[in-house]
Amino acid sequence: MKLTRRSTLIAGASSLALPMTNVFGQGKAEFTLKYANNLPVTHPMNIRAKEMADAIKAETQGRVDLQIFPSSQLGTDTDMLSQVRSGGIEFFTLSGLILSTLVPSASISGIGFAFKDYDTVWKAMDGDLGSFIRKEIAKANLVAMDKIWDNGFRHITSSTKPIQSADDLKGFKIRVPVSPLWTSMFKAFDSAPASINFSEVYSALQTKIVDGQENPLAIIATAKLNEVQKYCSLTNHMWDGFWFLANRRAWERLPENIRTIMAKHINAAGTKERADVAALNATLQKELTDKGMVFNQANAESFRDRLRKAGFYSEWKGKYGDEAWALLENYSGKLV
Repeated sequence: MKLTRRSTLIAGASSLALPMTNVFGQGKAEFTLKYANNLPVTHPMNIRAKEMADAIKAETQGRVDLQIFPSSQLGTDTDMLSQVRSGGIEFFTLSGLILSTLVPSASISGIGFAFKDYDTVWKAMDGDLGSFIRKEIAKANLVAMDKIWDNGFRHITSSTKPIQSADDLKGFKIRVPVSPLWTSMFKAFDSAPASINFSEVYSALQTKIVDGQENPLAIIATAKLNEVQKYCSLTNHMWDGFWFLANRRAWERLPENIRTIMAKHINAAGTKERADVAALNATLQKELTDKGMVFNQANAESFRDRLRKAGFYSEWKGKYGDEAWALLENYSGKLV
């Protein structure tokens, strides 16, 4: 399936039930498993996940029924992280930056302005940096699949003004995910960051609790944030991805041949989702402009300079340690 327009995604998602369950014989599965995420059904993640779940059920001849719960149905990000740790849900996709509240090194891929493009991102995350992070995740009794899914490069939106340079962020009330790295970065810009779970972002913007937020275009569009935000500044300030996580005990209870089939289809779906997000982002600026959103290209160097001067990179190098930081700089180039 080739996805090039948001309308295609919406059409593809219109048949998805909530929760998104499969059409093979109901109640006959040997293993009924829950997969939760925080994204709308129209996002490429959930469309590819539905295909993935159907493929798993087909190849296991109905033994595995992977039920999908999108749109934060099972709780906030922090709620669902707690549930996947306890085994209340078996699978969960989560940004490494939010996972860092449990696995500190998981946020290193989101260091501000570290990656210049997608080629660099995938070399890092499918290479040594990704392997390092997966090993750290394993220490928290979670299993991270080999392929991290794409969330995208993030941009800043605002209801009050365009963000042209780092100076425009001074005193700016911005929603950030519940993650120390995000808070640290926007404090380095002298902003006023507020940690708010994604399920509450639309209402926080609508009621002016915050003036802005930051997310990839695919999420801005599928979550309809353009309805409550006027400006979008193309900052590309962070790359963000979703680790596909499994509760270790639940994963290891599955027979080895079932795990092999599931991992194959999960990783394949993740690779397809990466391409979907890239295709979607290529069309979304025009679509959002047509809906009244005003875009501007931000001055990336002013933000990078501010982070260096504020000691942001030096501080986080100290927190991650020399080994992790060296792996990052193998791909990003020198940051400190």
